[in-house]
Amino acid sequence: MLEAIVHGILLAFGLILPLGVQNIFVFNQGALQPRFRRVVPVVLTAAVCDTLLIAAAVGGISLVLLSVEWVTPIVYGAGILFLCIMGWKIWNAAPGEGDGEARVLSLKGQVGYALSVSLLNPHALLDTVGVIGTNSLQYTGDERWAFAAAAAGISWMWFLSLAAAGRVLGRLDSSGRVIRLLNTVSALLIWGIALYMGVQLWRSF
Repeated sequence: MLEAIVHGILLAFGLILPLGVQNIFVFNQGALQPRFRRVVPVVLTAAVCDTLLIAAAVGGISLVLLSVEWVTPIVYGAGILFLCIMGWKIWNAAPGEGDGEARVLSLKGQVGYALSVSLLNPHALLDTVGVIGTNSLQYTGDERWAFAAAAAGISWMWFLSLAAAGRVLGRLDSSGRVIRLLNTVSALLIWGIALYMGVQLWRSF
């Protein structure tokens, strides 16, 4: 049981640490919201989505999806389009002088955007289904669900920490310059990921 828990923790950390659309959104909302409690809906939505994806993958959906030959190209193609759009939105999200509140989303906007970057994010889907789901196959019964719970627990702690870090930066960076720089770099990284996925998709044909 302990081995499964440690495995789940280490694997989840390895998958969630790289900068991606979901992490960028949670961090940015932490930085832009006037109070930490205003970013809680984003954290809850992202964490619940990750938990549901992990539970579905560990429950066996990963085997079904990976056994269908045409699923992966479709996921990659949709993912490339999604990343290009998200990169463009983030690129244009950097506030200009004096309009630092322009990207503070409403509750509905926060939840809707968090759902999109969590459930339509190709990396989240492929990592959860392809990596966590596959790794869980070496365990059975309670050990498999302990593995899943450990992985999901890391998501909850990570998103809370990310939002808190964004909040600290937001309070220190009253001019918004660091946020604008972060958005620019984030958009370039996201477009780079989309390009990399495009090359992989091309090579698969």
